[in-house]
Amino acid sequence: MIAAENVSKTYGGGTSAVAALAGVSFGIPAGQRVAILGKSGSGKSTLMNLIGGLDTPTGGALTVAGKNLGTLTRRQLADFRLESVGFVFQSFHLIGSKSALQNVELPLTLADRSVSDRRRVAREMLEAVGLGHRSGHFPPQLSGGERQRVAVARALVNRPAVLLADEPTGNLDSASAAAVMDLLFAQVRDRGMTLVVVTHDEELAGRYAERVIRMADGNILNADTPSAGQ
Repeated sequence: MIAAENVSKTYGGGTSAVAALAGVSFGIPAGQRVAILGKSGSGKSTLMNLIGGLDTPTGGALTVAGKNLGTLTRRQLADFRLESVGFVFQSFHLIGSKSALQNVELPLTLADRSVSDRRRVAREMLEAVGLGHRSGHFPPQLSGGERQRVAVARALVNRPAVLLADEPTGNLDSASAAAVMDLLFAQVRDRGMTLVVVTHDEELAGRYAERVIRMADGNILNADTPSAGQ
């Protein structure tokens, strides 16, 4: 599902150039649940942005869901993100002026689904994450855990091949974090999706991931398979 061959990413040029990724190679098969683990500045978020088509590599080849991302135009990358990838971010990134239902509908709206179809599918997705009764509420009216559940529903509503989660529990208390992660992994497992979670949390990686890719200074150190992974 994801194949990287000597992928590098450099920001800036000349004497001010910063190498965020120093030429990494790895593969992630379809359906695998992977944690990318590393401290701030290790390159893990840069790698996630590249996998999600939010940025493009400086060098090497990166293929996700059958697409060589380095060869795609901006429009093609936008279509790739809409059709093949779901995103869950630490800060939720919900639209405050839209209800929970409208936030979940957004990817379906961009995909030109009919009003009745997208409303039905979005309601079903909110029910799946336990928030059907909160569909008319706006983000400021929801708890942090509820907002992240809405974000999970939005990420899953187009049934992407790959789900990317960047520090998805970073703004949650421990109880809400555990509930969100249990939900996230159950939804991904039931749908057979490939999951990549970017985190600095050793406990989270060890509990949920089938495999851990450890990073430091823009390099991959190793790619373990933790026995505790579900």
